[in-house]
Amino acid sequence: MDPKQEHGDKEHMIFIGNKRATSRLAVSMVRFLCVVLLGFSAGLVEAKSELSCLVVPQVTLTVGTPVVGVLSSVAVNQGDVVKEGDVLATIESSLEQAEVALAKAKAEMDAAEKSTQMKAEFSLRKSVRAKDLGKTSAMAHHEVDEAETDERLAQVAHIEALENKRVAQLELDRAKAALELRTVRSPITGVVVERFLSPGELVKQAPIMKLARLDPLIVEVLAPVSWLGKITAGMEGDVRLEWASPDLHRARVTVVNPVINSASGTFEVLLELPNPDYKIPAGLSCTVRFAVH
Repeated sequence: MDPKQEHGDKEHMIFIGNKRATSRLAVSMVRFLCVVLLGFSAGLVEAKSELSCLVVPQVTLTVGTPVVGVLSSVAVNQGDVVKEGDVLATIESSLEQAEVALAKAKAEMDAAEKSTQMKAEFSLRKSVRAKDLGKTSAMAHHEVDEAETDERLAQVAHIEALENKRVAQLELDRAKAALELRTVRSPITGVVVERFLSPGELVKQAPIMKLARLDPLIVEVLAPVSWLGKITAGMEGDVRLEWASPDLHRARVTVVNPVINSASGTFEVLLELPNPDYKIPAGLSCTVRFAVH
């Protein structure tokens, strides 16, 4: 064999070997880059699982009264904790108290009931005797009829007395209800946010104060549309409050709004955040992290 040809064949074999090695290296590099990119993408998804949110009261309402009158007293101030049924304020009620006293006196009157009962019992005995005498012709027929009529009239009078007593009791209940309307009670357990009126002011279809229920709190979140179906009611999320301790607070998803906001490409998610000691104030910005990948 020609030495030059032999040398050329060796160089060709070396070139092919180098090319194969380069190909293997390229494949390895591609695989490595894929692994890195996948890990980076997973990190991005995990990072995006932390969303901005806002902590708000579960309920905020203004308290008023259906009656018109002068505010007599206000029992609470801004920031006070109240329970459901607590007295918040009272409206001047001297007239209503007098009406309750009058209605109570009428309801307790039982003279008419007792007298008509006694008359009904007497008329019954009289009617029985008259019937017995009538059988023996010792009493005229019209006298027996008169005794029976007196018995029926006495029974009707007694029934009327009982009905009047029932009406008096209903009037007492109405007077008490009217008096109760002059007392403003808290419809919820919560905190007094703001007072609008003070004693001496006229109450006329105007709110007296604002209350807020702070246990539990509500965490409002706007989640990206790509998460629709991934966040469901009952899921839990870790809430981190801004301008507060770095501790995480566990909240539970209660509402997932299926309506998408087309302008922002988001949907609303609501979580309940327990706050039994009222240590977490409402109005704080926050971030919430879900276990969504």
